[in-house]
Amino acid sequence: MKKFALLLIPLLLVPHHINAIENQKDTKQLKAAIIIDDFGGGTGGVRDFLEGDIPITAAVMPFTENSKAHAEWAHKNGFEVMVHLPMEPKRGKKSWLGPKPITVDLSPEEIRDRVKKAINSVPYAVGINNHMGSKAVEDEKIVRIIVEVAKEKNFYIFDSRTSPETKFPKVARELGVPLLQRDVFLDDISSSSFVRKQMLRLAKVTEFNGQGIAIGHVGVTGKVCSLGIFHSMDEFQKRNIKIVPASKLFNETLIEKQLVP
Repeated sequence: MKKFALLLIPLLLVPHHINAIENQKDTKQLKAAIIIDDFGGGTGGVRDFLEGDIPITAAVMPFTENSKAHAEWAHKNGFEVMVHLPMEPKRGKKSWLGPKPITVDLSPEEIRDRVKKAINSVPYAVGINNHMGSKAVEDEKIVRIIVEVAKEKNFYIFDSRTSPETKFPKVARELGVPLLQRDVFLDDISSSSFVRKQMLRLAKVTEFNGQGIAIGHVGVTGKVCSLGIFHSMDEFQKRNIKIVPASKLFNETLIEKQLVP
């Protein structure tokens, strides 16, 4: 009703700053981040993403043959890097976790040691996100250790939200560690048309919330994921949505305080 009432006021009586605010709101560029998981492990789509011009954030599996190479490749070409930390799921093959995963049977000392070593195996990383982990992310003791190490390293946490009972938001808030959470999975179905559909969903989430985050993968779905993302860029430009590194979704002051050594 307020908008209709405002229209009845003669134009000369409408304060100039109201129009300025509306124009600023209309022209504000929205931001979205695309996290691509499984670098260091998967091969499909790796070159497409790391030699492409879309500023994805590269989540690199630790302790693999290509962990260091993919992280260095990403950094060299200007892509943000994070550690894709393998964590125990409720279901799935153990082999999907890769070497030295975070499992619920580990002692606190073993967890802390593995997290630190994982970070050391992925050069240039500035954040951590979980690979699988639907079981481990529900264990507050495990999550607390991971977030404590992140705080020590001035890292941010990206919660992939593989469980609705994840403890990352609670613990990160308590310890004052910057946290982001996934909005959309892009490639649950190995189809470039499905990825484009999910990218449209990301665009709508971004328009509604002011920002949005999606997860895709290299490896088995890497090629179709890259095609779906690349073919969606015209739509994002039309909607005035800019793809940015994940850390750019934080308040700039918070980035300077938390992420700069």
